[in-house]
Amino acid sequence: MSVRTPPRLLDLAGMHLLRDDDLAFSALEQLPVELFPPLFTEAFNGRHTEILKVMVQAWPFARLPLGGLIDLPHVGPLQAVLEALDVLFVQKVCARRCKLRVLDLRDTGHNFWSTWSGASTHRCTSSGRTPVAEPRSMTKQHVAPLKVFIDLSLKKRTLDNFLTYLLRWVEQRKASIHLCCKKLKIVSMPMDNIVKVVSMVQLDCIQEVQVSCTWNLSTLATFAPFLGHMSNLQRFRLFPIQVSAFKKQEHDHVVQITSQFQRLGHLRDLHLESPSFLEELISWFLPRCLKTTLDNLSITNCQLTESDLTHLSCCPNICQLKSLELNGVTLTDFNPELIQVLLEEVAATLQELYLDQCGIQDSQFEAILPSLSRCSQLRSFSLCGNILSMAVMEKLLRQTAGLSCLSQEWYPAPQENYSPQGILLDGRLPQLQTELLEILRDLGQPRTIWLTFSPCPHCGDDICTHMEPIIYSYTNPGNLGCTYCLCL
Repeated sequence: MSVRTPPRLLDLAGMHLLRDDDLAFSALEQLPVELFPPLFTEAFNGRHTEILKVMVQAWPFARLPLGGLIDLPHVGPLQAVLEALDVLFVQKVCARRCKLRVLDLRDTGHNFWSTWSGASTHRCTSSGRTPVAEPRSMTKQHVAPLKVFIDLSLKKRTLDNFLTYLLRWVEQRKASIHLCCKKLKIVSMPMDNIVKVVSMVQLDCIQEVQVSCTWNLSTLATFAPFLGHMSNLQRFRLFPIQVSAFKKQEHDHVVQITSQFQRLGHLRDLHLESPSFLEELISWFLPRCLKTTLDNLSITNCQLTESDLTHLSCCPNICQLKSLELNGVTLTDFNPELIQVLLEEVAATLQELYLDQCGIQDSQFEAILPSLSRCSQLRSFSLCGNILSMAVMEKLLRQTAGLSCLSQEWYPAPQENYSPQGILLDGRLPQLQTELLEILRDLGQPRTIWLTFSPCPHCGDDICTHMEPIIYSYTNPGNLGCTYCLCL
């Protein structure tokens, strides 16, 4: 028979207060700080709305991480919290104990609640410090604008009830509320609704924007002025843009869009998926429209020219790149010296390099191998979907053996493993495993590599990535993983 852990006195006191509203109201002014978070949690989950309102007005911390407690679509407790804030706004002063300055509606703050409830012995908040209430003030304080933090993911045709209610509440209290959003993700929503939402946000708070739907150029141009006001934007990811046949109108839109990038003084990560509207303009866009040195650059699934690559390697914005992704950019007919020069420019800082499905062949790759081997900080490298022979694969493994940071490697199965029709040959896989393991053993360094097949012999995907790695280690040199696809 198991012995139940008896409730703590703190828990008993909280439960007693929640059973007696009048007692709770009168006791809040003298309530120990340690009892506020667990009592608030119980009141929120139990939907004791009147107690919630009083607790918000006496909240002894600068931040209320409410997002970790909200259980949509049950927004009744949230409405109680907002109604309590309304009282403070109307009075224009807050109770002597209230220190609330930030209402956080993001899914954060779990450490805060677990720490004060006693569920966690690691007493820290999401900022890494123990949450401490600020000293009490003996006088009432004027209420500064309240910051309300929320992560926005716009992925429906219409606004949901929660967001509609919140935006209406914020709009009616513009002088008292600053709606802050650090991450904005747009999946699918009409532009008029997007404008309605974004117009309510403090744009200089936004640090990350991801547009995951397919827009046309005019839609992106409509959004561009908002982008230009995101002065602290650090990461921008843009998926395919449909381009119309009206060249003059296209040019006007491109100018309107690219001009906004000049205002982004903190941009560090730029991801452009199929940027057809910038084809043949990359050499103009990167040096003239970007004013910062990028950490990460991704330009994928588009037709770059040799001129684009030439200007890219000379662009001062990429001289300290940590990650470069050119997946789906066809390099088959390119002079390999272009990639060679590009790699030499970023060799001192590059940590991630992705060249999947670029049509790279043996002669090209052999030409860039010396430059690749000088990327001393390289950690992740992927060549999936290219056509390489076993001889070049061996040269690759040998010339990159000195890259001590390299820990994640994805390579295409050598072309000798396929029939002329592109079908994986029966019985070739075990032989390939043995050959590669012998090379790794000869190099004498612990190493893990992944092989990929194009197409997947089991599911038909463009690239098969469902496999176990080939592993060589000092302690167990015979540890050889399977490399076949696990799709059913």
